[in-house]
Amino acid sequence: MVAQLGASATAARAHEELFAYWASLRQAGRLPGRADINPEGFKRLLPTISLIDVLSGDGRRDYRLRLAGTGLYNVYGREITGRALSDVYGARAAEYWREELDRIVADGRPGVGCHNLAWRGAGHMSLLWLRLPLASNGKDVDMILGYDAVVGLQGDLGSGIRAA
Repeated sequence: MVAQLGASATAARAHEELFAYWASLRQAGRLPGRADINPEGFKRLLPTISLIDVLSGDGRRDYRLRLAGTGLYNVYGREITGRALSDVYGARAAEYWREELDRIVADGRPGVGCHNLAWRGAGHMSLLWLRLPLASNGKDVDMILGYDAVVGLQGDLGSGIRAA
């Protein structure tokens, strides 16, 4: 459990670091765009950083992972860059992510949460996630900057962060 708490605290610090970087790019209440992001500003977080394209069409938004850091390969068991939500997740998990991302796009505000990895056969592990809206015009969210921290202990099914 002590290692679990340490991992969660480390994840929270990483979230704070990335959020502070993103917030520093805001100008007069306008959202930063992809062009404003310099990966040098959060280099140590790059392995589990993602960029998610916001796709509109047929009356429903969809999302595609434009970029997924190399550390996410271990989480998903394969390369997810270039894939839509429905190509990465089963129906239930894809709907969870669609709802969370839709809220971020609609509100133009960051989102944070925890998503259990039971769908990957790893119910003892969770993603502590942060999603930050990006808007090339400063207002309309067209991309989302993501950061995921994996928390949980192998074989420790009784403890750890659980999805809400």
